[in-house]
Amino acid sequence: MTTRTPRDIDTRATQSRAVYVPPSTLPVPTPQSGYSFRWIATSVAGVQDPSNVSKKMREGWEPVRAEDHPELQLKGNENGNVELGGLMLCKMPTPQVEARNAYYEQHSNAQMESVDNNFLRNSDPRMPMFSEKRSTTSKGSGFGNGIK
Repeated sequence: MTTRTPRDIDTRATQSRAVYVPPSTLPVPTPQSGYSFRWIATSVAGVQDPSNVSKKMREGWEPVRAEDHPELQLKGNENGNVELGGLMLCKMPTPQVEARNAYYEQHSNAQMESVDNNFLRNSDPRMPMFSEKRSTTSKGSGFGNGIK
């Protein structure tokens, strides 16, 4: 007779599996307390987009200098900023980012409320836009019960 290990010890849960995580296309900067980071497009399809960069600068985003993040220094950055494939890494103070996000969320909610109000304004009680739809099944005598 051979000695076997009990089944509850030899389970898949005890075996570790390798988990694949695809690499990130853009490198992640080292977190800096009080700042949020974002990649901003400087060119689209090989065409420079200075209006986008200008708009983001007016919003408060400022370019990240390559010497401030040596882990992100990439070849070909002649202007000293962290750039990769038409994207430039920028930073903004976190409270300013939160205020910006709250503004856009409020703006989006107001638009959705306006669309909902406009849609429901056309609702008629005789034919409501939203109604609970339920289907029922029943057995009875008649067509389909197997009696000829």
